[in-house]
This record gives sequence, structure tokens and C-alpha cells, in this order.
Amino acid sequence: MPFAVYVLGLAVFAQGTSEFMLSGLVSSIAADLGVSLAATGLLTSAFAVGMVLGAPLMALAGRTWPRRRALLFFLAVFVAVHIAGALTPSYGVLLATRFVGALANAGFWAVALTAALSMVPDRLKGRATAVVVGGVTIACVVGVPAGAVLGERWGWRAAFWAVALVSLPAFAAILRSLPGGVRGGGEAAPVPVRDELRVLTGPRLRPTLLTMALVQGATFCAFSYLEPLLTRESGLSSVWVPAALALFGAGAFLGVTVAGRYADRRATALVAYGMVALALGWSALALTAGRPVAVLGLIPLLGLLAFGTGTALITRLLGQAAGAPTLAGASTTAAFNLGAAVGPWAGGLALDAGLGHRAPVWVSAALMGLALVVAGARRAAVAVSGVRVTG
Repeated sequence: MPFAVYVLGLAVFAQGTSEFMLSGLVSSIAADLGVSLAATGLLTSAFAVGMVLGAPLMALAGRTWPRRRALLFFLAVFVAVHIAGALTPSYGVLLATRFVGALANAGFWAVALTAALSMVPDRLKGRATAVVVGGVTIACVVGVPAGAVLGERWGWRAAFWAVALVSLPAFAAILRSLPGGVRGGGEAAPVPVRDELRVLTGPRLRPTLLTMALVQGATFCAFSYLEPLLTRESGLSSVWVPAALALFGAGAFLGVTVAGRYADRRATALVAYGMVALALGWSALALTAGRPVAVLGLIPLLGLLAFGTGTALITRLLGQAAGAPTLAGASTTAAFNLGAAVGPWAGGLALDAGLGHRAPVWVSAALMGLALVVAGARRAAVAVSGVRVTG
């Protein structure tokens, strides 16, 4: 595996820390800025909306840039908005910085996924995807719990400063490790945008993109409100929150590792089994939320299933979207984060409706049920048409 692929994973670690760390900071941000928990959850949704909109827009804007220049530009913007977020006393400004930071993150992801896959042969594409996505899972294991600890001791702003500082070594590593002359569309002439859009809107990809959005919506819905679930339903003190987040991240890392090893050959099976297990797992978490031991046992298992299934879906999507080299990574990023936007929003609605702190987890279970319906309808349509489904 080229060293540059691992460098991209390092940068994604810093960005993944930012995307997920609010799950351990929602109460302190809400108290400091004088807003509700649901409003604080919208900070995660704003980030996700920025990712959804930014992925295709930034990929198209940077398709003629050298990859290294594009990655460095997006990472520099990401650092700048985190400094601004750490300094502002305004909820509105913080919301805006999350959106702009997400635009930069989306551009980085879109270029990074394409760059990583271009560096390896077909037999290693699943592993290259796992290395890049693995940056997010390491963020869950190390970065997100560390952010929760910083927030507990020195306030939530310290976590934003930490993300900005951690991004600097990634910036230096990209500057030194990636070739500077390769353009975003690759050395060959870029595929016309119209042709790429035709691939992405085809009947094979639409259901897969929707399935990915629903799976990620379920993950982000429950994860965004994990801290109040633990402290107000499970009866755990706030000192347990970093440990619970680390357990989720450890499971996620294992899930990505397993998916990276087998997704090239058995992506369809991994996705099918993972989705069924997730529907059952989120339901079990909602039912046992009042039992701390059961909750702490389920959290790493759900991390494994969520990120293992997500990685297998990404691998399958990128394989199906080979005819869209510029927008393949962007469409995957957009689908991933469409779910990340809808999930916390739906969970916030359930909280505002007075349904209790278990309600977001039940919403996650419902989203997984819907994902299974979509996936089943796709397979039925393929069977009727006589087209063979490939992983």
C-alpha cells in the first residue's frame, strides 16, 4: 500500500474527529450558548448538509486542479473555520463555521477517495478504501473520546482548538508525500460531466445511494445523542462518556478492518447481514438503555456493524460508479452525509416531541428497517429484470 494512502487516512482522522466529536459535547455547547439539545444536534446536521452539497460542487470545482493543491486548499480552509468556531460566542456563527468546514471536508473526501483508488491495483481497492475510511474510525477511538475529555476539563472550545492543531501534521505530510502534478481527473482526459451524471443517476446506483444514506442516518441519529442517552437513561456519570465513545470507535475500527479485507469479494453479503444485524442492534439498545452493562456491551458491537456495513457499501458504490471517476467519490460522500444530516434532525424531532432520550435510538431502528425495504426492492427489481447483482 503506498505511503500516500496512509497520509490521506491521517488527514481524514483530523476531519473525522471534528465530524463526530460533538456527540460528547452537546450538553456543554447547549449550556454555554443557551440553546436546546436539539439545536446543538443541528450543528451535526449542518456539517452533514455541507458535506452533501459540497461533495459534488467541490469535486467539480477542483477536477482540473492538481490533487495535492486541492487537498492542501481544502485542509487549510478546514483549519481556519475551526479556529473561528473556537473563538465565537455566537451559535449562529458556530453553525456557519460547521457548514463551511463541511464544504472543505467534502472537497477533501471527494479528492482523497479518488486519489487513493488511483494509486492501487483493483485487488487492493477495498483495502485502500478501508485505510481512508479508517481515519474516521481511529478518530472515534482516539480523537472523539479525547475531545470529550477536553470538553469536560477545559470546555468544548478546547476540542475545536485541538482539531485545528492535529490537522497541521496532516497538512505537512500531504505536502511532502503526494505528487503535485497529477490533476483531479487523472492523467487521461476527464470524462464529460454529463456522462458521469448519467452513470450516477442510473437504476443500479440510485437504490444503493439511498440505502447508504439510510444506514448512515441510523448511525448518526443514535450517535449524535449518545451522551444524553448514557447520562440520563443509563444512569452513567459523564466520566463514562469518553469510554463509551472509545468503545464505539474500537468496534468501528474492527468493522472497517474486516470490511477492507473482504469487501472486494463479498460486499453484497457483508451489506445484507450487516443491515439486518443493525436493525436488531439499534432496537436492542433502545430496549436495554436503562441497563448500563448491556448498553456498554452493545455500543462496540454497533460501531463494528455500522462502519463495517458502511465500508462495504462504499466499496460497492465505487465499483459500480467506475464510469464516473470525478464524481464517484463525491456521490459516495454525499450519500454518506445525507444520512448524517437527516439522522440527527430526525432524532432531534423525536426529542422535541417529548418522546424521551431513547427516542433517537428507536428512530435509528426505523431507518434501518426502511433501508432493508429499499435494498429488498432493489434486489427484487434486479431479479425481475434478469440482471445479475454483483458485489
